[in-house]
Amino acid sequence: MNEPASRDAAGPGAARELTAIILAAGVARRLAPLTDHTQKSLLPVGGRAILARMLDALHAVGVRHVVIVVGHCADQVRALAATAPLGMTIECIDNPAYQKGSSLSLYCARDVIRRRPTLIMDADVVFPREFLRRLVASPAAQAFLIDEGFADTGEEVKIYVQGGRVIALGKKVVPPAWDRVGEGVGFFTCGPDAGRELIGLLEQVIEDSQGICEYEDALHLLVSRQRVEAVGVTGLPWTEVDFAEDLHRAHSVVFPAIARLEGT
Repeated sequence: MNEPASRDAAGPGAARELTAIILAAGVARRLAPLTDHTQKSLLPVGGRAILARMLDALHAVGVRHVVIVVGHCADQVRALAATAPLGMTIECIDNPAYQKGSSLSLYCARDVIRRRPTLIMDADVVFPREFLRRLVASPAAQAFLIDEGFADTGEEVKIYVQGGRVIALGKKVVPPAWDRVGEGVGFFTCGPDAGRELIGLLEQVIEDSQGICEYEDALHLLVSRQRVEAVGVTGLPWTEVDFAEDLHRAHSVVFPAIARLEGT
């Protein structure tokens, strides 16, 4: 584990004292050759790296402590982390098995998840700050962001809600009944009690899959054991960047819409 890079004193009233855990370790082969020698989260959108925009958004909503799990092109991520907004403390944790599933990346941050309320984030999302405002303002100890206006292509992690509680999530999981369904944005808040259970479930799915599974497999198990709620962001502009067409859409459609929304 690397020493945290302090960026001056933390600002007042960090959001529920959340620690953000950003997963930025993967190789992103579906975006090759753009990611052959660049971490996906460092690809520019609107003239700035996706990860830089994410750190700015966290700072804007009062999150002052950030852990970044690194692997592919880790030195590039560390260099960007050193330019984080003043008042943020950034810590980078290495995932030596970053070419396997994201479950291993999240497991690398287990000590943080056990001890503190956390905001777990995929590093490849282009989004408006309103996403984080809604999520950190939620009184729920555990919550996902969901977009109910999605088009189901089979690539989306779908989150199912019944009676105000998340009951299932995954790309192929379909429960017998539900009230609402939306695409998961890839952002999840988790209290330490649920976090400790999540670590055990990560250990279970990692062992069952030899480390090639995604962390959502553990979250699917968690929602049957802990109350998890859903915070809606339907109608707001955003995209996950998995393919070249996603990156093009981020440049041409999503970022301009965010800029109009935020007046930038």
